[in-house]
Amino acid sequence: MSEDIDPIPAAAMGRSETALHRIAPTSSPAATNHGRYIFDNAAAETATRFSALATIFDPGTIRHLTEIGVTKGWTCLEIGAGGGTIADWLCDRVGPEGRVMATDIDTQYLNSLNKPNLDVRRHDIARDVLPEDAFDLVHVRLVLVHLPERDEVLTRIVSALKPGGWLLAEEFDSLSLQPDPVIASTEIPIKTLSAMEQFMALRGVDSLYGRRLAARVRSLGFASVTAEGRLFMWEGQSTGADLTRANFKQIRNELIELGLITESEFDGDVDLLAQYELLFPSPIMWAVRGRR
Repeated sequence: MSEDIDPIPAAAMGRSETALHRIAPTSSPAATNHGRYIFDNAAAETATRFSALATIFDPGTIRHLTEIGVTKGWTCLEIGAGGGTIADWLCDRVGPEGRVMATDIDTQYLNSLNKPNLDVRRHDIARDVLPEDAFDLVHVRLVLVHLPERDEVLTRIVSALKPGGWLLAEEFDSLSLQPDPVIASTEIPIKTLSAMEQFMALRGVDSLYGRRLAARVRSLGFASVTAEGRLFMWEGQSTGADLTRANFKQIRNELIELGLITESEFDGDVDLLAQYELLFPSPIMWAVRGRR
């Protein structure tokens, strides 16, 4: 397994060496503005967040990848690979004849993966270029929603696909469905959730982007476009509650400093997540796939 930003061997990807060198960042790692990403991989809560995301959302992602037809010999790009669970699955799926490139701005959770057909790259998708016409599949999950330049990034991702290659993009819609105690008394509004959405909006996050995604992908000329929204009702003490708590704790100081919530309100919401009686709808995970 390669690390950091070395170019992928040209023979492995079926592209010229010149094209593959373009995966390298245009700025040094030290100059990358990690502050633009709200949930930095270096935070103490990251391991909990990655584990919860994998438990909740990997089954749906894998189902979509299987339906697309990912198979032996494919060349795949996993953008914002995070904890690496999907990259690991893709490596097994494409076999020794295939290749998987897994990218992130912080690869510390990827470097422990020991797969001979995996290449890990430190790469900022918002700033750094991609090789063109290089991949049979590009998968991106919970990345575009965080990027103010998300539409431009999506256009560049399209160019990285081979003609006939598949895109699977999965992004949250956190605003279309909110807890409603009129529907059920156990759907208690969580003030910290609202504060988090306000904070994310201030940082350029589009919390409705998952809902917009299908129209955006269709506008780029994809064929066979399908869209599916996955939604869960999370209860207290669940994996969904663990994910929510980890997100809260990672941005606690910013929420309080901005006056979006008080310390006592924050602590009360964290306690609420430990109460089994609590029910609240998850964000909608929109999975949009299409063929170039």
